[in-house]
Amino acid sequence: MALVLALDQGTTSSRAIIFDDAGAIIASAQKEFRQHYPRPGWVEHDPVEIWETQAGVAAVAMKNAGLSGPEIAALGVTNQRETTVVWERATGRPICNAIVWQDRRTAPVCHRLRGEGLGPLIRHKTGLVLDAYFSGTKVAWILDNVPNARKMAEEGFLAFGTIDSWLIWNLTGGARHITDCSNASRTMLYNINTGDWDDELLRILNVPRAVLPEVRGSSEVYGETHSPSFPVPIPIGGAAGDQQAALFGQMCAAPGMVKNTYGTGCFMLMNTGTTPVASANHLLTTVAWKIGKKTDYALEGSVFIGGAVVQWLRDGLGIIGSSADVEALALQVQDTEGVYLVPAFSGLGAPHWDPYARGTLVGMTRGTKAAHIARAALESIAYQSLDLLDCMTADSRIDIEELRVDGGATANDTLMQFQADILGVPVARPPVLETTALGAAYLAGLAVGCWKGVDEINHRTAVAKKFLPSMDKEKVEQLTRGWKRAVERSRNWVET
Repeated sequence: MALVLALDQGTTSSRAIIFDDAGAIIASAQKEFRQHYPRPGWVEHDPVEIWETQAGVAAVAMKNAGLSGPEIAALGVTNQRETTVVWERATGRPICNAIVWQDRRTAPVCHRLRGEGLGPLIRHKTGLVLDAYFSGTKVAWILDNVPNARKMAEEGFLAFGTIDSWLIWNLTGGARHITDCSNASRTMLYNINTGDWDDELLRILNVPRAVLPEVRGSSEVYGETHSPSFPVPIPIGGAAGDQQAALFGQMCAAPGMVKNTYGTGCFMLMNTGTTPVASANHLLTTVAWKIGKKTDYALEGSVFIGGAVVQWLRDGLGIIGSSADVEALALQVQDTEGVYLVPAFSGLGAPHWDPYARGTLVGMTRGTKAAHIARAALESIAYQSLDLLDCMTADSRIDIEELRVDGGATANDTLMQFQADILGVPVARPPVLETTALGAAYLAGLAVGCWKGVDEINHRTAVAKKFLPSMDKEKVEQLTRGWKRAVERSRNWVET
């Protein structure tokens, strides 16, 4: 029996999961780490804490499975994508905290570049909208604001990477400074048409080529672990950004197949095959993965605050004791009674791309209770996903037959049923909700021969529960009209 270790480095926690060759979980471990908010709109992580928690949970997972290392055929990495780390090549020491994908500090830079008319060029080359979400302006900010950083970068003494690069650097003891093409395509520095870093984009965003990692495929052996956390060397066989990994873990391997991941954010991807499809509706065109010489592409819509709205109910409002309590609280009322929560705490993602939007709670009366707000918070996740699917259907000109879902919030039956109702299509939940980690395991296992090919993996795909739409269409239309009104009230809140 072949075993594969997946490292799933997320926005709020690091986890490690060991899968067998049937895709079943053998053991797992998870640890949350601190979120840093030094200023309004700024979000940071400590890269050292990320590495230490990730290495720690890998050791715990192997211990829980009774493994010492030789039994692991390969290790795969998946990660929060646009989060940006810059470190010293000689010491491996980060020069500052990581700037998280949610961070909005470079929104003014993006606003200036849009004013210079550079949005269409960046869109054409990268498939991305010009937004502070992506890594390019983040690394430039670090080089401009950390003393002596730009000079060191230009002289080749610094390394930039998204979290996959940072982990692989540490896993290999500094021997590999690489990224895969799915993560590279999220930096706003990578040309998805040529498959390489783009000199014109580097000049526009003021990022020296000397700091960049080598771009590799998503399923190939990059090297072996060389770290005290792993007693024996393990082949590192694959890497992919978390949403692309989830798309692969759901086996959305054919054009037109769609998945939605409910994590801190909410991310919907459609496989478009080997041809990138440009969006007329403010979605992203991104690399899905590269296996061998074949590159698959995807359309993506990104919601910044998905499951994080439940964390806000817990940590910000204090109306629930744990995230698992939200469903019971929401079920205390039959509906929101006209209350809408737009969780634009970090601005709005697709299709609005409004960094100046802010969270809005509307429709309250004296009769509004905590249960109404909890239900509105859950429903906000489904409404934002509806906005994405409408755009995706228009761009692809394909009527979606089914939405495959994964991530922690999919365990919430109330949310999943409302999602099916509001979308008007079946929602399929797999037996293994951690399909992000599963996708990383599949990619790594393919590289070392655990599976013969994608078709063999595809035959293993199963559905644990399917939610069928049951809400009256007039009711759906009424609810969605209210949602759109609420979104408009959240937009352009921060004055510029």
